[in-house]
Amino acid sequence: MSFVEIKKLVKSFGPEVAVAGIDLSVEQGEFVTLLGPSGCGKTTTLRCIAGLEHPDSGDIQIEGDYVTSVANEVFLTPEERNLGMVFQSYAVWPHMTVFDNVAYGLRIRRETRAAIKEKTTNALNLVGLGHLAERYATKLSGGQRQRVALARAIVYNPKVVLFDEPLSNLDAKLREQMRIELTRLQHDVGITSIYVTHDQTEALVMSDRVVVMDKGVIQQIGDPETIYAEPTNAFVANFIGVANLMEGKLLGHEGSATDVEIPLGDGSAPIRLKTTGAEGAPVGSKIILSIRPEDILLHLEKPADTLNLIEGEVIDTVYLGNFLDCQVQVGPYEIGVQIDHFEELDLGQKVYLSFTPDHGLCLTE
Repeated sequence: MSFVEIKKLVKSFGPEVAVAGIDLSVEQGEFVTLLGPSGCGKTTTLRCIAGLEHPDSGDIQIEGDYVTSVANEVFLTPEERNLGMVFQSYAVWPHMTVFDNVAYGLRIRRETRAAIKEKTTNALNLVGLGHLAERYATKLSGGQRQRVALARAIVYNPKVVLFDEPLSNLDAKLREQMRIELTRLQHDVGITSIYVTHDQTEALVMSDRVVVMDKGVIQQIGDPETIYAEPTNAFVANFIGVANLMEGKLLGHEGSATDVEIPLGDGSAPIRLKTTGAEGAPVGSKIILSIRPEDILLHLEKPADTLNLIEGEVIDTVYLGNFLDCQVQVGPYEIGVQIDHFEELDLGQKVYLSFTPDHGLCLTE
């Protein structure tokens, strides 16, 4: 059995189903991120694990013990679950010093004075705030307050730490720094962590595994590389990073290759793919072709003998520093392409796009 086991979890708010019978296992010491758009059910799932919501049905076990079982009428309170929580709002008490903020939970648990001092000092040193122990919280920056919240969550050695979008209130540069520090701390301490975010970059950078959710259902679970490179459907492909999606028709399979046809209004483009997510789909069925912008080559002149060649017209270019984001109109589709930042293109210019069979994915909706 995994360290955290969620089985057939269901939670509704009136007629709205927030979590629709999900199953999820988290191993000890693992960093798992629940990722998805607003309203997908990720925060509700986290709150059910924390004991802040009563599920309609399902079980949750931590280290083999039930903390929630609707059928068996088991529901431990949040304080009985031995979990740490870090919220979007820092919830740092301004009238207390940094030390007292972190030590508060230990005092509630009636730990000895010596234990409180040792554990609080260790937690503050882990998050890099040992030198600010006697400073009042009102004198801290946003990043420092978030570190206080983190130290408070780990100070009593909880079984699991739950993170509810903890970095969303920080500016971009500090958020990037805190991602690195959180990942380092999690690996150093080895605490089992479940993290909620709608930020794809956070999920890809920090996680051992990513759980992509939509409409209360888990769409895919996998390590960051698999989630990005091998999405199981069009939703995951479009939500993780940027993907160009085009509807087409499956023409057939030939060995390891799959042939599809993409209607483009005034014609069609024959496409050959090496990898596909539609192995069992019948000929003639509808598919979604997914191509990442960084996997497309842009040609100013029509190349000879090139697979998967599509003609288009430049409709926009945006300078993004290390690359140029180019939008190309191809039939009814606007295709995004990343090209060298020194490339000069004119609006309305005819260009040709190509990609290798390895870089196209054949997906279902």
